[in-house]
Amino acid sequence: MALASALAGCMAIDVVHILTRGRFVVRSFSTRLTGRRTDSEPRRFVAIDLSFALDASAPREQVDRAIALSREKYCSVWHSLRQDIELTTHVSIAGSDPGPTP
Repeated sequence: MALASALAGCMAIDVVHILTRGRFVVRSFSTRLTGRRTDSEPRRFVAIDLSFALDASAPREQVDRAIALSREKYCSVWHSLRQDIELTTHVSIAGSDPGPTP
């Protein structure tokens, strides 16, 4: 579970940092992670779903961009994991509809 928490924390910090550097205000931010692991040892993760909920002045496109940058470039935890793990993300911005991000 520590690995899952590290991934969620790493991506969350990246997203908030990217948005605030873009001069957007982030009033609240939370992350929820669910994962699927193999049945046999070493029971590694094969799929991870991260859901982000935030209240921010950033438009959806900027939030999606921040998540993509975290995943593709900045999150060292993600880049330390096997790249055959399926990673999906979802975003809910206060006052808008949740939806999957690319």
